[in-house]
Amino acid sequence: MTTKKRYGNQRPTQSVVLPYTQSLYQRAVDVYEKTGLSCHEWQKNLLKDIMAVDDDGLWVHQKFGYSVARRNGKTEVIYIAEMDALEQGLNILHTAHRISTSHASYEKVKKYLEKSGYVEGEDFNSIKAKGQERLELYHSGGVIQFRTRTGSGGLGEGFDMLIIDEAQEYTTEQESALKYTVTDSDNPITIMTGTPPTPVSSGTVFMDFRKTVLFGKSEDFGWAEWSVDEMKDINDIDAWYETNPSLGYHLTERKIRAELGNDELDHNVQRLGYWPKYNQKSAISKVDWDALKVNALPTLVGPLSVGIKYGNDGKNVAMSIAVKTLSGKIFVEAIDCQSIRNGKQWIINFLRDADIAQVVIDGQSGQSLLAAEMKDFKMKAPILPKVAEIINANSAWEQAIYQKTICHSDQPSLSHVVTNCDKRNIGSSGGFGYKSQFEDVDIVLMDSALLAHWACANGKTKKKQKVRY
Repeated sequence: MTTKKRYGNQRPTQSVVLPYTQSLYQRAVDVYEKTGLSCHEWQKNLLKDIMAVDDDGLWVHQKFGYSVARRNGKTEVIYIAEMDALEQGLNILHTAHRISTSHASYEKVKKYLEKSGYVEGEDFNSIKAKGQERLELYHSGGVIQFRTRTGSGGLGEGFDMLIIDEAQEYTTEQESALKYTVTDSDNPITIMTGTPPTPVSSGTVFMDFRKTVLFGKSEDFGWAEWSVDEMKDINDIDAWYETNPSLGYHLTERKIRAELGNDELDHNVQRLGYWPKYNQKSAISKVDWDALKVNALPTLVGPLSVGIKYGNDGKNVAMSIAVKTLSGKIFVEAIDCQSIRNGKQWIINFLRDADIAQVVIDGQSGQSLLAAEMKDFKMKAPILPKVAEIINANSAWEQAIYQKTICHSDQPSLSHVVTNCDKRNIGSSGGFGYKSQFEDVDIVLMDSALLAHWACANGKTKKKQKVRY
């Protein structure tokens, strides 16, 4: 019995496309197929949405972004649109993050012109200088320039079509230099393509654009992606087919198996199109933290919540408190950060004398010992959070800062730690924690504060906390 060949999902798993009745995609496909190549079904489907036009012949989507996992041929969709634009006499700017990527795209489009029967020097002109490549089709006057993105590249120039390849690296500085280059066109279009950002990605524009379109807060914009909503096992073959439209064509199961390693998050982002729920490159800025400063101690309401964090290196332990205010915010303050060699008595003394609702202790180097000593002193059992709860606490801390529901008295030690931190991955489901940017700045002080904040925001007993998680 012959087994039917399996192909990847030919439709986006998630998209936002404005209504339209006509599209110029077939014209572009016909131009491309003069090379002797053919389009996959998913590429035609995507082009149909990108090249949709209204009754006046204007692009329905002035900006369109799409995300597809690596090695599926997402840039080929760009080449098809560019070949058509050249035939229509348009002025095109193709940008990429790396010089090698930009040059490779120049070589590919030039090759396609030649495969279509055009002769260099007779039918088209080319400039091969790396970083400044250019192709001009004589009979139409269409021109395409290939550039590596910079903070000033494109200023003073005008184009009809702007291409943002490797869009996960597209920064706000680059966007401010490039977005006005298509303003003077009678019918401008910007197309962005890339993958979800990784921990080393520098751009935020692509992620912000996706959020804007998916939440319906834009006009004239479109979006499509092949992705999973949550982390999948690296051996989940059904997830491979759901998120890789070219699987079964030039991409095969055998090739994907060869990629598999121990980094589950990387596999989900790079191969399954998973979008982590946070910006992996961000840190808490001094501007955001300073905006939460109070000049006088606010009116405090209720008992304290205490966060205690033992350092991963087993050297230090920090303690902070959080308490609700009359205005409904949560006031946070660091108590101290001391060497483990100083013992636990300073912590016990504070816990014994203060009016405390709950205590959260994290850090395997001293968590259980401190909990046992609290029991000896007949104190209420502390919360010993699991990984999922730690992730929740970090996320709640970030959200509270941006939503301005935290306040503080600008303690130099705490402010220095908070404003000099980066994010790090925690667990296998896209969770995050914080790390210090500098070796001489100990992150445990902020970790203790965010644990106290989490306990205060929850305002539940340990038993109820277990039910929730």
